[in-house]
Amino acid sequence: MNKLIRDGKVAILYSPGYGAGWYTWNKKFPELIFDPGIVDLVEHNKFDELKTYVTLKYPEIFTGGMDDLKVDWLPVGIDFRITEFDGNEIIETKDEVDWIIA
Repeated sequence: MNKLIRDGKVAILYSPGYGAGWYTWNKKFPELIFDPGIVDLVEHNKFDELKTYVTLKYPEIFTGGMDDLKVDWLPVGIDFRITEFDGNEIIETKDEVDWIIA
């Protein structure tokens, strides 16, 4: 899976807006979190080009949340998850979550 890495950090795509999640509504496509082409378009606010890129590369995904995409940078190798409520996605790293062991 291609990932964009800069200064020891990986670009993570997520959709913090309410309505529909980017990754959480497309969990069969984990590459949507990391796609360097999408990261570049989002970073440069080229959302018209993003729609074309996504439609051609991932014709089978639900594109809700695409207009709210943001890029966050996490250290290479860190455990994380993307959760959502009403489509509002958040990134949680393993060290931020209080795990309970049974």
